[in-house]
Amino acid sequence: MSAFTRGLALWLLPAALGTVFVALFAAANPVIEQWVSLLNPKLILEYISIPRVLFWAMMLALVWPFIHVRWRRRTIVTTAVADGPVPPPLPPLVSAEFLNPSTILRSLILFNLLFAAQSILDGIYLWGHVALPDNLTYAAYAHRGAYPLIATALLAAAFVLVAMRPGGAAEKSKVIRPLVYLWVGQNVLLVASSILRLDLYVDIYMLTYWRIAAFIWMGLVALGLVLIVARIALNRSNQWLVGANLIALTIVLYSCSLVNFDAFIADYNVVHSREASGKGVQIDINYLLTLGPQALPAIDKALLLRPGAPESCLVSRRDRLVEQQRQDLAWRSWGFRSWRLQRRLDAQAKDQQAG
Repeated sequence: MSAFTRGLALWLLPAALGTVFVALFAAANPVIEQWVSLLNPKLILEYISIPRVLFWAMMLALVWPFIHVRWRRRTIVTTAVADGPVPPPLPPLVSAEFLNPSTILRSLILFNLLFAAQSILDGIYLWGHVALPDNLTYAAYAHRGAYPLIATALLAAAFVLVAMRPGGAAEKSKVIRPLVYLWVGQNVLLVASSILRLDLYVDIYMLTYWRIAAFIWMGLVALGLVLIVARIALNRSNQWLVGANLIALTIVLYSCSLVNFDAFIADYNVVHSREASGKGVQIDINYLLTLGPQALPAIDKALLLRPGAPESCLVSRRDRLVEQQRQDLAWRSWGFRSWRLQRRLDAQAKDQQAG
């Protein structure tokens, strides 16, 4: 294999993954999207004559055999000895270890530069609140960027796990390890930016179950990245890493089972609505009614905040939730959460009568 071909092979993986990261960043960041649009092949083809390129390519193919001289060494034929030692097999043209330390080093240098550009732009527009480009709001900027950045962090974590396998040459390198730590740190910062983007979006378009799940998922991704650094620093195995992530997931799932998300979502949406706070969007009572009886206190507040008499269909749906709450208080379906909700409804009714 020639030096040029070997060098091209070393840059093949960094270039391929770098292209994927740039595509994800372009989907998340409108500024990077504008930069990528400048590399549109259609714009380049406007300044290039395709027939002329094909003509000179054909001329080069015709002339190349006459200007390319390849010197060959003279081979010496020797008589094989019957009982001589067996020569070792020739090395393969392509190394069996695709992720060798040289490829990993080039990848980490390129990826750190790409992630640094994304982090700088987030620091300017997201954290620094600099004016965004035309025809772009902070809500759109936040919403379009959260999920592609999480996909980027997951892809980065997968690359680190494959490249930094326990006992490998890359894991023992004193140059690669700091670059891995720096890159994982940038990925944690990327997840933090995703959480901030989603928080800005929720401030305007309110809270839903899927957005709460997205917050929890982003937190788990950030924790997983930190655990990857811990595995490398402590020289642990991938089995240890999987076990630590499963423990974290179990703790999160058990904690979520103790949270009354129906009441939390309903209260948050009412308090941060346009009717209550003067900003955001209007209260979506139809969505609140789908949350079940636990949203009844927030629904009552929302009905009071709406100007004019509430619609009869909303009142009837609210009454059905009240009936469902009464059934939940029966001895066969009694629950602590239903009991607390009834106490809250009774206290709210007393306050309304006293007022």
